[in-house]
Amino acid sequence: MVEEVTEERLLNKIRRVKLLILDVDGVLTDGRIVIDDAGLESKQFDVRDGHGLKILMRYGIGVVLLTGRQSRVVEHRAADLGIAEVHQGIWNKAEVFEEILKRRQIAPEETACVGDDVVDIPLLRRAGFSVAVADAVLEARQIADYVTHHPGGRGAVREVCEVILKAQNRWSDVAVRYEFA
Repeated sequence: MVEEVTEERLLNKIRRVKLLILDVDGVLTDGRIVIDDAGLESKQFDVRDGHGLKILMRYGIGVVLLTGRQSRVVEHRAADLGIAEVHQGIWNKAEVFEEILKRRQIAPEETACVGDDVVDIPLLRRAGFSVAVADAVLEARQIADYVTHHPGGRGAVREVCEVILKAQNRWSDVAVRYEFA
């Protein structure tokens, strides 16, 4: 169960979110990368994180993956979840962030960004609602609006999805759909 955010300043930030931008390694995964003898890469993803993203998208919040690494595994996971916009091999995430905003015609205040490492700090500083996963580096946790209770790749993204849906008063719709209320 995700605790509800009650601080009004933070709720106001979350209510404006129209787009969720996620790092991958350390956010959607636990950060470990397995490479076999043939050079094939594998990663583990949490199924509840994925379902949370699908629910979020169903309620009109866009999702973009923005990662510093390049991996076919990420392409497959994004396709599986229905995430059409994926940026890989990006070293200047702030530049791509600005391009995304311009193309989608949204303000930085209408974004949420989730990161775990120093490379994500420029995004966290620009986002309307910044999130660091529980096991993020100290510097990211210190500047984030919200630090998840769950670590990356182990429910952090699902937690963020629920926080957004609850703050935007959409969680009761989810409860009705899945008959848990």
